[in-house]
Amino acid sequence: MKKVWVKIIPWRTELVQAAMESGADALWIEPGKSLEVKKMGLIQTVAEDGDLKLGLDVVEREIREKKDEEEIITLSLSKKVVVRNGGWKIIPLENLLSRTNNLFVEIDHLQEGETALGILEKGVDGVVINSPDPKTVQEIISSLKREAEKFELFTARVKQVEPIGLGDRVCVDTCSSMIQGEGMLVGNSSQALFLIHSECIENPFVSIRPFRVNAGPLHSYIRLADGQTKYLSEIRSGDRVLIVNFEGKSCPAVVGRAKIERRPLALVEAEENGQSISVILQNAETIRLTQPDGKAVSLVDLQKGDDILVYREKSGRHVGVKIDEAIVER
Repeated sequence: MKKVWVKIIPWRTELVQAAMESGADALWIEPGKSLEVKKMGLIQTVAEDGDLKLGLDVVEREIREKKDEEEIITLSLSKKVVVRNGGWKIIPLENLLSRTNNLFVEIDHLQEGETALGILEKGVDGVVINSPDPKTVQEIISSLKREAEKFELFTARVKQVEPIGLGDRVCVDTCSSMIQGEGMLVGNSSQALFLIHSECIENPFVSIRPFRVNAGPLHSYIRLADGQTKYLSEIRSGDRVLIVNFEGKSCPAVVGRAKIERRPLALVEAEENGQSISVILQNAETIRLTQPDGKAVSLVDLQKGDDILVYREKSGRHVGVKIDEAIVER
């Protein structure tokens, strides 16, 4: 598990409380403050007289030139090294992560933390948040510590597939590559989202586009990485959607573009636990849903009685946020 530390120099009680309540792993504090921290709760401290001692267990360094990388690698063999003051860059960190561990970086913003934790698909061992704002600290900790959401997917049985004419459909092109069994959760109702497969399957008609999900028309809901939904008409470059696989495992993906074109559409109606649910998709061979075993089934091959995967939600949605309210969507 990646570590999140919070630097609280100078001392601020409200910042200590915010960090501890949000689940920080350690507090970086001034000498002589460890006892005050221990009175407030059990948490590791970083200080000259802390649980982790500066200079002995933890050191700070900047990357300004190549020789700094070599020094950090040597230090990391016996200590945790914090790369600080925003001097860290992506390439130097990649160089370090390819050769060593025990690396932390100092950050001011969430985006810096997400970048540092994802470099080389390995990431640094932790981050040190250096922000005077308790709210910012809480938001960063909450986001970085959020575990990948696991979805319970259900099997729905296809009732019919019916062509319904032309409409504007949206291809969601991401900055990530998907594999077989992966796609996005999309549907006519936020209470019934279908696992629409990515375009990573070889076919004789067009080249594969593993970064894409041909998600459906403008009105459809799509599940986002933050737990909310959006209409496909609202998806923009930079949004974070959710990639989900047939086992329910998920990960976020950044949208590169949303491509809207007028195309023939088809209505897919299915039944899950006695309830009728539906999704509208482009009527084409390359549009696929996902079967319980992870295989992709083309829309044009879909037959009555076929099983496909869906995600069900009891609550309704208001402006994309889950609410406990009786909402009927047909």
